[in-house]
Formats: sequence, structure tokens, C-alpha cells
Amino acid sequence: MPLPVQSPEKELRFTRSGQAPLFWVAAAVLCAAAIILGVCAGYRGIDPRIPHPLWAAIPLACAWASARTAIRLTRHAYLILTPLGIEIFPFFRPADGMRMIAWSEIHTAEITEDQGLLTLHYNAGRSAGIHLSLKPVRADRRPLLAQAIAGRVTMISLSTPPPPTT
Repeated sequence: MPLPVQSPEKELRFTRSGQAPLFWVAAAVLCAAAIILGVCAGYRGIDPRIPHPLWAAIPLACAWASARTAIRLTRHAYLILTPLGIEIFPFFRPADGMRMIAWSEIHTAEITEDQGLLTLHYNAGRSAGIHLSLKPVRADRRPLLAQAIAGRVTMISLSTPPPPTT
């Protein structure tokens, strides 16, 4: 059970819900395979070559695992935009591998829609930064993410004074 958020009105959460439909379809197909194996096992008395009904447990267990993965992808965060910065959660062991990028570290941000890529640049020369895939985020949520990041990065760049010139 995730811990309650202290001030949820100050953060935007983006989940991996773009990946969940694949696992829901896999769960449905595996469930259908288990049902077919179970129904066919009823005719085992006629043809002994038909597999035992317990063979249906294998696709049923895989369907259960696929459905749990789909639920996890839909519920748990991939990116969280907070007042401090962007929190990035990996797929495996998110609590251990979570990465926080402060807004002050980000110089510019760009989103490439055709590649589904978010690039956060740490310097003006664009030689350092991080690339994040946006494929896990649902397609209809990507413009909201782009708008939120662009608004925050623009607000930070307007508030920082320009470097002194000599």
C-alpha cells in the first residue's frame, strides 16, 4: 500500500498506463487459453490424448501475473512533477532506484513527439542531460506533461538572472 501524499495538490503524477493495455490483452488471451484447456479436458474420456485439466493452471497463473503487472503499471508512478523537481521511477524496484532531478538542474527541456522522447538538458551547450522515453505514458497525457514541464522550465529561466558579461 503506497504511503499517502502529504500535499497532492502540488504534484503531477504520470503513470506507465501506456504499457498496461498490452498486459491486459495478454491476460485475456491467457485466460481464454486456460478456459479452452479446461473445456477440452472434459472430453478426456473420449480421447485420452487430451491433456489433463491441471495444464490449464499454467496459462491461468501467467494470466494472473499479467493482470497484476497491468494493475501495477496503471497505479504506480513513472514521473512525478513536484515543487522540488522531477522524480523518475524505474520499472523494477522503484523505491531503491528513484531518481530526483531538481528544477534548478534543468536548463532546457524538449519533447520529441515522433520519437516519444523527453530530453532534459543540464547546460546551455546541451552536452549533458537525460533522455526519458515517453512511451510508458499514455499518448493523450503526453501533451499535458510537455506543457507542465515547459511551463516550469520557462518560469525558472525567467527567474534566474543572466550570467554577468565581462
